[in-house]
Amino acid sequence: MIQLIVANLWLIPAAPLAVSLLILALSSSRRGSAAALAIAGQVIALVFATAAFLPTLQTPGYRALQNFVWFTFGDQPLRIGWVLDPLAAAMLMMITLVGLCIFVFSVGYMADDRNFTRFFSYLSFFSAAMLGLVIANSLLLLFVCWELVGLASYLLIGFWIERPSAAAAAKKAFITTRIGDIGFFLGILWLFGRTGTLVFYDDGRGCLENASLVALGATATFIALLIFCGAAGKSGQFPLHVWLPDAMEGPTPVSALIHAATMVAAGVFLVARVYPLFTLGGINGVTPSLTVVVWIGVITALMASLIALAQFDIKRILAYSTISQLGLMMVSLGVGGVAAGIMHLIAHGFFKALLFLGAGSVIHGCHHEQDIRKMGGLRWLMPITFLTYVVGMTNLTGFPFFFSGAWTKEEILHATGHWPVSHLPHYLMLAGVVLTALYMSRQIIYVFFGNGRGASEHAHESPSMMTMPLIVLAACSILFSIVATPAWSWLHAYLNGEPARFDLSLLVQPMLFVSAALVFGGIGFGIFIYRNVAETDPLAQKQPALFEFLQKKMWLDEFYRWTVVALGQLAAHISDLLDRYFWDGLVRAFAGLGQLFGIFTANFDERGINAGVDQTTAGARGLGRVMSAWHSGQVQTYLGVIAVGMLALLILYAWLT
Repeated sequence: MIQLIVANLWLIPAAPLAVSLLILALSSSRRGSAAALAIAGQVIALVFATAAFLPTLQTPGYRALQNFVWFTFGDQPLRIGWVLDPLAAAMLMMITLVGLCIFVFSVGYMADDRNFTRFFSYLSFFSAAMLGLVIANSLLLLFVCWELVGLASYLLIGFWIERPSAAAAAKKAFITTRIGDIGFFLGILWLFGRTGTLVFYDDGRGCLENASLVALGATATFIALLIFCGAAGKSGQFPLHVWLPDAMEGPTPVSALIHAATMVAAGVFLVARVYPLFTLGGINGVTPSLTVVVWIGVITALMASLIALAQFDIKRILAYSTISQLGLMMVSLGVGGVAAGIMHLIAHGFFKALLFLGAGSVIHGCHHEQDIRKMGGLRWLMPITFLTYVVGMTNLTGFPFFFSGAWTKEEILHATGHWPVSHLPHYLMLAGVVLTALYMSRQIIYVFFGNGRGASEHAHESPSMMTMPLIVLAACSILFSIVATPAWSWLHAYLNGEPARFDLSLLVQPMLFVSAALVFGGIGFGIFIYRNVAETDPLAQKQPALFEFLQKKMWLDEFYRWTVVALGQLAAHISDLLDRYFWDGLVRAFAGLGQLFGIFTANFDERGINAGVDQTTAGARGLGRVMSAWHSGQVQTYLGVIAVGMLALLILYAWLT
């Protein structure tokens, strides 16, 4: 039975993929059928994912493979396959469950959109690509699904393509992530060149197994860094993070899917999947590649948290929150806390989907207004949205003691505190805890407290089709804490391949109380600053220059526009000038020389060679006429000529003697 499940693991991504293609064949009027098919495809994927998850509970460190030859070039077989282990199984459960909630929410949110059926086709395609990425036991198959995720994100971010901002955001996301993917692809080529395989696990012959790792040696560091380029692009790490806030131009369910269950999770998952490459040759778990991961994560987490303090778009605040949390996960992976990072990734999938869908409910209730300065007082007008949003906010901030986000974040802080290289990332992540509590307090006060402003005056609660997914996700965020608590950290043990144990004493840890104090401090500080909220931000009043710096995203987009984009445009302009005036002139010069040579050879041919041949032919023809006249065919003429010749010879002979 278990082998049957593993052999048919491909059915998990195949279900939403088949549904996606089927929906494309429907007419735009078949809205109900499209939604039903999309949800059914996700339900099937969830059922299959659950069936795959159960065998992994039987044995710590469970791993099952299904590899086969895809095709052969020359005498070299190219093998791919899929793998089922705790990392894949946990991700499959999170993606399918969170995705299902987003699909259901989308039915209500996109009800009036004229491209309703196409939206659900793209959404199912997105889910299929991410599920395929998770089960891949080959870096090549993973890369194929990785690029399909990029294509799906392009289609969904630019779904409202008639909006110039949406079209620009889709192109920006696609191009920026392709920059990282160039490094990823080079890493794949280098890895294949050194090991001869891209299969992760293959009975001792895989690229992540001992024989291949020994063959890699020091090159593993460079290969790992190249692969990390792709992870940084997908997971919005500095300096390739700039596409992620602009992705908010897509419909809100897309934002939830990108930021919670699919695209941005791919980068963190990739680093966890190829983690043996990052740790090869490490001393006390420290390698150059992991050190880079740590510091990139630290920069990303702090930068995004600061920028979030000065944003007014409800979705952009959450977008920068996602970037910050992804940075925190990367830090965890870099310091060796792989299980902690993946635990936070899964918990983040639940509560960030909850927050984005909650934001979508607010936008829907406020008649598509996204500026938090035009909201306020919504806690009484949208009570279900408010209560579920508070659950998401408390998870994100790490509010103790009943929320999964608190436990997973505490695990990460504990891991950073034991990094032998430096304690600076630990202290900076503690500062990030305060900043997260601060900007989320700011957002929730602006949106749900105070007096109604502008769009809030006619706000209303969203329909049950939209609020039910919020309730489910809020419940999952709370219940998930049961398996994430240090007292019975079942998920931590499951991911590490260890037996779980129950120990209440682990709840009493200094770091837990330090983290709780920082969260309370950040929330209290936020309440103090924004208690009398108005359309003008208090920080903008007290520090206008700093606020503008943060509001403009630290001028990073402008910096890229003045440097990378400007250099690209300059290179394009120079290339255009060279093409027009140098290369084109050079081609024209050679063309002129060719024409001149052609004229010369034509004249020489006509007046020299052809004329000589013509004259020779004419002379030969005249001689022929003379010669032909001598051949009259009359015998008497020939005898006369002979007689004359004989007479001439006799006279010559007589004269000579």
